[in-house]
Amino acid sequence: MRWSLPLLTLAAAPAWAQAVLKIGEINSYKAMPAFLEPYKKGMDLAVEQINASGGLLGKKVQLVIRDDNGNPGDAVRAAEELYTREKVDVLTGSFLSHVGMALTDYAGQKKRFFLASETLTDKVVWENGNRYTYRLRGSTYMQTAMLVKEAVKLRKKRWAIVYPNYEYGQSAVATFKKLMKEAQPDIEFVAEQAPALGKIDAGSVVQALADAKPDAIFNVLFSVDLGKFVREGNTRGLFKDRAVVGLLSGEPEYLDALRQEAPEGWIVTGYPWYGIQTPEHQAFLKAYEAKFKDYPRLGSIVGYNAIQSLAAGIKKANSTDTEKLIAAFKGLPVNTPWGTITYRAQDNQSTMGAFVGKTTYSQKMQRGIMTDFYYADGKDYQPSDEAVKKLRPASAQ
Repeated sequence: MRWSLPLLTLAAAPAWAQAVLKIGEINSYKAMPAFLEPYKKGMDLAVEQINASGGLLGKKVQLVIRDDNGNPGDAVRAAEELYTREKVDVLTGSFLSHVGMALTDYAGQKKRFFLASETLTDKVVWENGNRYTYRLRGSTYMQTAMLVKEAVKLRKKRWAIVYPNYEYGQSAVATFKKLMKEAQPDIEFVAEQAPALGKIDAGSVVQALADAKPDAIFNVLFSVDLGKFVREGNTRGLFKDRAVVGLLSGEPEYLDALRQEAPEGWIVTGYPWYGIQTPEHQAFLKAYEAKFKDYPRLGSIVGYNAIQSLAAGIKKANSTDTEKLIAAFKGLPVNTPWGTITYRAQDNQSTMGAFVGKTTYSQKMQRGIMTDFYYADGKDYQPSDEAVKKLRPASAQ
């Protein structure tokens, strides 16, 4: 009889371990806290709701998170450690484009399903894409195309461009130039500034743009670089009587930090959480505010949608097996706070869109906000299926 308790304990241990479904998540938490702290909260809310409704495959969902330090090598090492030591069932994450591409390559080499949640580079689903990698957030191409639709209406001829000099910025600028030239052949690009990410010399960048005397500016900067650029531009009058189109510039992570210095009248993509009245978003907003005593940011939506996407795919597959997940995600619909999105079979890209509007300062809210906004559905801002097929390697089809 004295051995009964240890034997029971040993017998129970494997059953307990099998009762947990682990989602491994890798991201640049220390490098990009403004976006990724709300992102983590969005994931936590989704996990809480899923577990409250019975979990997945009869198991409790658990997040196992690693920081990639903004380094591709660290991200790949973290991914392998999550699989070999933590025994995760599925992998998601990535913010910075070069890190996202490294994890995409890892997924392809190891033949493991990977949901790239935030990284924007087109290469993740096109040139460097593989059958194992799906991507949630609207790509650089998609969001740039949304802004081009509005930029063309300005009928400005002389454009200056400023962007962070790495994959995301380079890709956004290449797409902007291509689409603007197609829509407005007489356009001229009179200045281009490409500071290293996080290392902008705002004074010299602003002066170089001003010296070119552009009619309009396409801005791709974000995070601390955006703040420095806006402040210096306001001081030197760069934006006075000059149109500005800003990719990501309406996201509260970056716009809120500017307070009274928020730019006036920029055409931007972003997230006006305070003005979306759909039932789906109101339910998300209420739950988020109740749990965190705070309002959501764009990162909150991305984190929430990533976990809900994995949950929908796992339920459809009735498994976390890689091949079954790949099949389940093809054409997978997912209900989100912004409405239903679909993972396209053509390129593993979701149709998650973005809000497009103009910036202004709200005295009532004491921060920069978006006005005159509308939701641009991602499905309407993709190249043709034939063009995508040419971009995507045959092995990824």
